[in-house]
Amino acid sequence: MKGSIPKIFGLAVAFICLAIVALLGTLAIYYSNLPAVLRPVTAGIFALVAVSLILSGLRKQKRRAWGAFLVLFTVVFIAWWFLIPPSNSRNWQPDLAVLPWAEIRDNLVTVHNIRNCDYRSETDFTVRHYDRTFDLNQLKSLDLFLVYWGSPSIAHTMMSFGFKDERHLCFSIETRKEVGEEYSAIKGFFKQFELTYVVADERDVVRLRTNYRTGEDVYLYRLNVPTDFARKVLLDYLREVNSLKDHPEWYRAIGTNCTTSILRHTRRFNPDARFDWRLIANGYLDEMLYERGTLDQTLPFAELKKRSLINQRAKAADKARDFSRLIRVGLPGMEP
Repeated sequence: MKGSIPKIFGLAVAFICLAIVALLGTLAIYYSNLPAVLRPVTAGIFALVAVSLILSGLRKQKRRAWGAFLVLFTVVFIAWWFLIPPSNSRNWQPDLAVLPWAEIRDNLVTVHNIRNCDYRSETDFTVRHYDRTFDLNQLKSLDLFLVYWGSPSIAHTMMSFGFKDERHLCFSIETRKEVGEEYSAIKGFFKQFELTYVVADERDVVRLRTNYRTGEDVYLYRLNVPTDFARKVLLDYLREVNSLKDHPEWYRAIGTNCTTSILRHTRRFNPDARFDWRLIANGYLDEMLYERGTLDQTLPFAELKKRSLINQRAKAADKARDFSRLIRVGLPGMEP
């Protein structure tokens, strides 16, 4: 009896793992680039074959059925991986249709197509872009925005680089959606959205979330990092922006998202770049940064977070030309 318990446990674990793999394979086919009519049919056939093989493999004399299933899944995965290429040529939503790019010449960086939409509501807006040259010698700050829309465990992250003339260049790593397309967490795992770096004026990406969307809370933190670190991170961001213009990539809900991409841009320059579970549950990213001394330490964390909520400040500043300055006045760790 004792010997059978580990065997039963092992079979249960194997069955659960194979069931998860079968589900992933089914969803990969369902969200593939097959013709719309064939997707549910093909996904259903795969699911039926997968279930049959997995159940057959529960019998000791038919364990090879599991091997056959894994071979089938491998074929599906390889086809899914190589036959669904990302593209920059789709019918994009107007606010995501124009890609940014940058010219880097010594200390001068000219960023093209900085987005600054004029919003009348979340869905009613005029798309505007401008070009601007930034002097890297004038870079003075690096700030983090955390945007919550539901669960306290998950947030959207944005990075903003501040210059001595009070201008800010903000990066929001997002899914590049087509006309009529909406974000889906499930689709985010299955090559349904290209990755895009929205390079924008804070009056666009911040004000959209504080003034026009409902149910979103935006927190703003100054990062205590050396200027040289901020400069290296900015240049790394811009190199990726230029790369995406010519070589599109897929957004991946876990592997390539708004927070893991920030980690990728900062890890090489950060001696304290170690893994933490809060990099996944990124709603607690500010807590992690506070523990590491990267956020202002003059207040307890709970008080720091309370004071870092900027929704009311942003609503008061609204369309002011000095929007970025007004939302920072009096925030912990910010210069007066």
